[in-house]
Amino acid sequence: MPDWAKIPPEEVLRVAGCSRKVIAHCRAVRDCACEYAARCPDADFSLVETGAWLHDIGRSIDHSIRHAQAGADLLRSHNFPEPVVRIVECHLGAGLTAEECTALGLDARDCMPRTIEEKIVTHADNLIAGTTRITIEESLASASHLSEEIRQRMFRLAQEVESRCGRT
Repeated sequence: MPDWAKIPPEEVLRVAGCSRKVIAHCRAVRDCACEYAARCPDADFSLVETGAWLHDIGRSIDHSIRHAQAGADLLRSHNFPEPVVRIVECHLGAGLTAEECTALGLDARDCMPRTIEEKIVTHADNLIAGTTRITIEESLASASHLSEEIRQRMFRLAQEVESRCGRT
């Protein structure tokens, strides 16, 4: 098996067993995230690009909410750098606290995006439905099943990223 850290992220998705649909979604999120990172002087562009490519690698294992932690665990097992792993682990909605993870039946981990790179990828994922670009308002409307607190967190994350990096 090749050393995953030495092959292009798109190939890592293929080797991991992600479907074409997941890879197309990851490409669209990568494109969106890179637009933000290019205008954000304090963001590590390469980290954003790699993290965006790999954010849904866990869908090769599980298509539920568990995919974020599964993807992080998979990348850790292949010795990926922790900043990339954290992007994968924290990309859901606007992140999850350890308590929220526990309530959802996940491992009790702090999965809140803290770095600008984590926040950019999380926001970009919220703006891509399949491969289609949507607004944050459309994203929030489709997340009506989530609590008001979590939807407000998503909106605040969008405001922060757009303020720091500009609208795309």
